[in-house]
Amino acid sequence: MPSFDVVCEADMVEVKNAVEQSNKEITTRFDFKGSSANVEQKDKELTLFADSDFQLGQVKDVLINKMAKRKVDVRFLDEGKVEKIGGDKVKQVIKVRNGIETEDAKKITKAIKESKMKVQASIQGESVRVTGAKRDDLQAAMTLLRKDIQDLPLAFNNFRD
Repeated sequence: MPSFDVVCEADMVEVKNAVEQSNKEITTRFDFKGSSANVEQKDKELTLFADSDFQLGQVKDVLINKMAKRKVDVRFLDEGKVEKIGGDKVKQVIKVRNGIETEDAKKITKAIKESKMKVQASIQGESVRVTGAKRDDLQAAMTLLRKDIQDLPLAFNNFRD
């Protein structure tokens, strides 16, 4: 039976490259001279450091631009609160989404069921498996999900015929 998986996974190699390029640009830019602004990455968590709220915004802009150039969707980023470290220094933790959360998975299955297509959707951990009798139905389901669910950077893999 033909099927495919709906997933939400960032390319962590490209994220790492974007972080490295951001740090390189921050060290060479004149407006960051003498500051401790940088971006650190630990697994799926990015931490932005800066000397002020304004500089933190600039660091975030540099990071987002580098990610866009590396074709990493910025919808993968979940921004945390800005925290004061000490003195004027601030930091912000940004989590990189990986996997579809339960509420979002329910939204995907609901969209497929309401479309009255001849496909079935089932939640499997951090992905949603869509199965159907015909390949054309599955491709129509992909088109429907791309159109209806735009707040998530969805990808489709494991397409089996």
